[in-house]
Amino acid sequence: MKSTIRVRMGANDAHYGGNLVDGAKMLQLFGDVATELLIINDGDEGLFCAYDNVEFLAPVYAGDFIEATGEIVKVGNSSRKMTFQAVKVIMPRPDINDSACDVLDSPIVVCRASGTCVVPKDKQRKTR
Repeated sequence: MKSTIRVRMGANDAHYGGNLVDGAKMLQLFGDVATELLIINDGDEGLFCAYDNVEFLAPVYAGDFIEATGEIVKVGNSSRKMTFQAVKVIMPRPDINDSACDVLDSPIVVCRASGTCVVPKDKQRKTR
């Protein structure tokens, strides 16, 4: 089971000089993807327990379009092991003009992670 969201990074997401977006924003997107996966799988938002691996692979800037995807890879009694990936699919081109952007022929992987979520047994409304 997979889920994908696409979001444009705004000026309000830029945290550092040069309009650089804080890496924690990718983890926020992964949290949203995880929530959707748990709702689809269990009928409940569940809880994110822990990341066991996070890799920041490329910078993200205000104006970038980021596509975050997650997948449930293992289902336990109440735990759900997930993997995530965020890719940059569109980027601004301020070297051309203020509103120019390019759709990337090959998306750039900006972050990968894996982690575990839990849906308590008494909140699981769906059986898979």
